[in-house]
Amino acid sequence: MEARLNLFGSPLAGKILKHFNAAGKVVADSSLPEATQHLVLLRASQINGCGFCTDMHSKDAVAAGDTWPRLNLVAAWREATVFTDAERAALELAEESTRIADAAGGVDDEVWANAAKHYDEEQLAALVALIALINAYNRVNVMVRQPAGHYEPGMFA
Repeated sequence: MEARLNLFGSPLAGKILKHFNAAGKVVADSSLPEATQHLVLLRASQINGCGFCTDMHSKDAVAAGDTWPRLNLVAAWREATVFTDAERAALELAEESTRIADAAGGVDDEVWANAAKHYDEEQLAALVALIALINAYNRVNVMVRQPAGHYEPGMFA
C-alpha cells in the first residue's frame, strides 16, 4: 500500500506537521503521566481506524515501559482490570471526545467531572490538547492512507 500523498516529501505538509509536532511536544512535556498519554493516543487511533498511529503509539508505549497485555486491552478497557481509575477516566474522555459527533451534547458532564477528579487543570488542558491533536493526526493519516507496520520507536525524534 502506498500513501495517496507523501506527507514526508511535501514542503507544505512538513510545515503544517511541524506545528502539530510542536504542540505535541508541549503536551509530552506536561505533567500528564506519560503512560496515560500513550493510552489515550492509542485508544483514539483505534477508534478512528488509523493503522499508522495505532502502530506508532503501541510501540512507543512499550518502548516507554508499558506492557503488551495492557495495550492489548485498551480497546476493551471497561472490562479490563489493568488500568488505574485515572487512566480509565482519561480513556473515557478520549472516547467521548473522539466520538463527539455521536453525542449531540458533546462530552457528558459526568465524564468531564470524572476526569477532573483525577487530573488538575494543567493536566486536563494537556489531555484536551492531546485528544484534539491525535484526532487531527488520525484524520490526516486516514485520508492519505498512510501505511502502517514499519514504525520504529524514536524514528521521528
